[in-house]
Amino acid sequence: MKYKHLNSIDKEVSCISAGTWAIGGQNFGDVNREESIQTIRTLIDNGVNLIDTAPVYGNGYAEQLVGEALEGGYREKVMISTKCGLVGTVLKPFNRDASFANIMRECLSSLRNLKTDYIDFYFIHWPDVETPISETMTALNLLKKMGKIKYIGLSNFSKEQIEEAMKYGKVDVIQPLYCMVDQRNVETMKWAKEKGIDTFTYGSMGAGILTGKYREKPDFPENDTRLRFYDYFKEPKFSLIQELLNILDGIALKYDASVGQIALNYSANKDYVGTLLVGASKPKHAQENCKAFEFNLEKEDIILIDRKIEELGLNK
Repeated sequence: MKYKHLNSIDKEVSCISAGTWAIGGQNFGDVNREESIQTIRTLIDNGVNLIDTAPVYGNGYAEQLVGEALEGGYREKVMISTKCGLVGTVLKPFNRDASFANIMRECLSSLRNLKTDYIDFYFIHWPDVETPISETMTALNLLKKMGKIKYIGLSNFSKEQIEEAMKYGKVDVIQPLYCMVDQRNVETMKWAKEKGIDTFTYGSMGAGILTGKYREKPDFPENDTRLRFYDYFKEPKFSLIQELLNILDGIALKYDASVGQIALNYSANKDYVGTLLVGASKPKHAQENCKAFEFNLEKEDIILIDRKIEELGLNK
């Protein structure tokens, strides 16, 4: 495993981290409890030192799985990232609630689910325009003072929203959507780096399309998150991504690697990326993802990929 230095907290973080949205069982296909737990432990055994989760991933289920996986000495090997401010279940619409009272309630619930005394990175999951950011930051600052959380993060916030939050306290990390076929947030990520704020990216494998597995449009159920939240499996983007995958096929052959490993290695090479949150529900997939850093992409290959992304208009 390779590591990057997070300037905001002066610590090293693995280039990939465990994303747990899918193992919450929330419209990502079938998941198995024991396999999910073993997958998290496999990642840690291979050098991953950050686990990212959220209470809305399966109404607390993903957090509980993480808590169970980190028993037996694993908690001491990792940092935990979880979130608050998004309330609901798969049966009810999600509502944004970053009020003082709700953040305090959610933090205590997450601590119980995770079976831990503190959370390393605590993110506001989505901006709540109904709650003043001053109130939200007051809650986060208090939790930090109490020792319940170590670092404050903002997920899915715009540059302007981050700047407003910074008026009321230190923002250590942000968590935007980013991968080689979805670069809408790159300018915000670059700006954040200049401000000393580190970045955890989610959707780092393009909902699985960057594994190279999907060469024809899959027959996902209509409510599948990969269709509802992302646009990679819809035209015209699906066909454009296939053109990019053809380029990645050739590069993967050069390094005796998988297409997915090339995608991860490429994104980790960007200096505005701190760590890539990558979902996996099977130990073999975890091992494959970790092997993405057993080689270094040459500059000429990164340039080739960048040019193709720009040519296809996937850099927007």
